[in-house]
Amino acid sequence: QLQLEESGGGLVQPGGSLRLSCEASGFTLEYYAIGWFRQAPGKERELVATITRSGGSTYYVDSVKGRFTIARDNAKNTVYLQMNNLKPEDTAVYYCAAGAGRVNYYYTRARDYEYWGQGTQVTVSS
Repeated sequence: QLQLEESGGGLVQPGGSLRLSCEASGFTLEYYAIGWFRQAPGKERELVATITRSGGSTYYVDSVKGRFTIARDNAKNTVYLQMNNLKPEDTAVYYCAAGAGRVNYYYTRARDYEYWGQGTQVTVSS
């Protein structure tokens, strides 16, 4: 069974940090570009960050640049999203997704991703 599982979400105060993990089972993540998306209540799902298969290139939405870092450890079949200086507007369910493709490509559209996790809740509140 091909599956992605997110972990690491929780409740954190503004200015705090969390590290999300996305672990794959049933397939090898190194053959996929990985994206982190989020969806807040009443809002559309949006791309937060994405990384190429090799990890050599990344993309961030403007609102998280300088605060979030996406990284991957292909040996552990896991991708991470380090989130620092969290703000209340970062509150959302965060999803990881995997999209097959060329080595140096990443994807900014949800429709380019084939596999999705169930999501992990991140709440930023004092």
